[in-house]
Order: sequence, then C-alpha cells, then structure tokens
Amino acid sequence: MEKVTGIKGACEILGKKRATLYRQRKPSLPMLGPRRPFHHPDELSEEERREVLETLNSARFADKSPAQVWTVLLDEGTYLASVSTMYRLLREQNQTGERRAQATHPAKIKPELEADGPNQVWSWDITKLKGPVRGVYYDLYVIIDIFSRKVIHWEIWPTETGELAKAFIKRAIKNNGGKKPRSIHADRGTSMTSNTVAGLLAVLQIDQSHSRPHVSNDNPYSEAAFKTLKYCPAFPERFGCIQDASVFCQQFFTYYNTEHRHSGIGMHTAASVHDGTAVQIQARRIRTLHTAYLANPGRFRGRRPYPPSLPAKVWINKPPASTESEITPHSQQAA
Repeated sequence: MEKVTGIKGACEILGKKRATLYRQRKPSLPMLGPRRPFHHPDELSEEERREVLETLNSARFADKSPAQVWTVLLDEGTYLASVSTMYRLLREQNQTGERRAQATHPAKIKPELEADGPNQVWSWDITKLKGPVRGVYYDLYVIIDIFSRKVIHWEIWPTETGELAKAFIKRAIKNNGGKKPRSIHADRGTSMTSNTVAGLLAVLQIDQSHSRPHVSNDNPYSEAAFKTLKYCPAFPERFGCIQDASVFCQQFFTYYNTEHRHSGIGMHTAASVHDGTAVQIQARRIRTLHTAYLANPGRFRGRRPYPPSLPAKVWINKPPASTESEITPHSQQAA
C-alpha cells in the first residue's frame, strides 16, 4: 500500500500518524547501564571534607557563617575550601539553617477568665479622644465589670503613665465601695504592663491578666464599650478641651450604665445587673409576656414567649471543653 499511496496516504487509510510509523521503524537504542561515579580531579577528598565539616561545627565556629569562618581562617594563614564549598558541604548534611543563637519567646498563654457575678473580673483599657487640633489627644481610662458590663470608673488625662494608671485603679476600688475583683484584665499597653501597676495589684492580691500580642478579641468587653461610645450619634469629631471631653463622658457613661440596654445581658441595664435588681425586672418581664400570651395566644403561634435571658456566666475566651450553659433557665429567672 505504501508503494501505491505513499507513506502519507497509507497512514491516512490506516488511521495512524506518520510519527508513530517512523518511531516504530526506528530501532531502539540499547539500554545503558548505571553510570560510573565520576570524581573531578580537583574535588576534596573524604578526609578534606571531614576536616571542613569538623571545623565548621567546632565550638569556635559553630555560631558563625561560612563566610566568617573562611575569612578568620584566611587571616590566620589557613585555607580549607571556598565559601561556596563550605555551604555545599553543610547543605549535604542539612546544616544550612541559622547558625547563630536564636532568641526564644515562650508561647503566650490564652487568657481564660470566668465570672458568674459582679466584682469578680474587671477589664480596663485606655482609648484616645481627639483634641481641638490635629496631634492633640486625651487619654480616657475606663474600668468595666465583665459580668454586669457596668463602667466601674473612668477618668480622662492628657497623658498615659503607669503612675496615673495605679491611682486610677485605686480610685476605682474606692468608688466601688471598697469592693475589689479577684482578677483584672487588660491589653499589653505600656501602662497596663508597667511595674507600677503590677506592684499595686500584687499588694491588693488581685490576679493580673493580659491579652496576647496582636490578638484584638482578648479584651472584648472594653473594646465593645469604646465602640458604643464612639458610635454614639452625639460623639463629636473633636473635643474643644479636656473639660469638654469630661462633660461628654460623664453624660455618656451615666446613660451607658443606667439607660442603655445591653444585648449581652438580656437587654438589661448594666447598673441593674450589677446591683442584682435585674432578677426582679426579669420576673416582671416574664409576667407581662405571660399575661399578653393568655390574652391572645394566637399572636404567639401557641408558644409562650420569654424575654432574652440573663447570662449565668461570662468568659474572656471561654474554654472549649466547657459544657455548662451560659443561660439561666426561665424557671430560675422567674423565681
């Protein structure tokens, strides 16, 4: 067929590609055996390789780079191998990592704090308030009870220092009737981690807790309070002076504690949860809803309504193994 139609025509009739035909007709090359090891006449001998590695790993040079070792030996009149050869020998031994001593930082422990009532865990932080002109700021110090969400104490200062923070915490305890928490949580600002504050808390026998570096949600209660403050419709772009900022914060935190209903505490005010009156208020809410349900159950699709529940416990970083309910049963709320 090939003589009549040619190779191209024959391949088209047979449905075969010409490359396949040529490859099949080409004799296979003989299988080559393994290559013999090749040694360059100028390469290091085994003894020389061992000497280079022993020198690099010696106590004298163990923390120095090959370039440093090469230079020191050269200054002493000794040449063992090139810098690239030293690197190659180290690479063959998986020793090309950092040779100098490295700083070790212990892992930061995730803070885990639990409160099932007021005055057990406080959280405090400092935020900046813009002054009258660019570059002028006032520092707002705030302590909040994480269970009740009540702002225990606040102060405004033109600066942030450990001494001011120490006095601030002492006044917070005094204004709280002398009641102190078992733990105080804060982020890692300079004032929060100062020896001055640490010394005060040690004397008062209050556990000190800090957020992990670069972890914003380790201090959620203080952050939430500051967000509520700065998202308030009346919050100004700038304050004319520190007295203006103080007047505004006085009005805001009074509202925040006594009027603002917090979703995290069953839509109660922080003051009522802190002083315990929220339990009676919750019972009244249940009775009101029950009366409405009995008057017209169809509006509730046959299901008795309940108000948002009060939390039984709150956490900073709730342990994953915890199986206890955060919600107080309705029967306990109504009691």
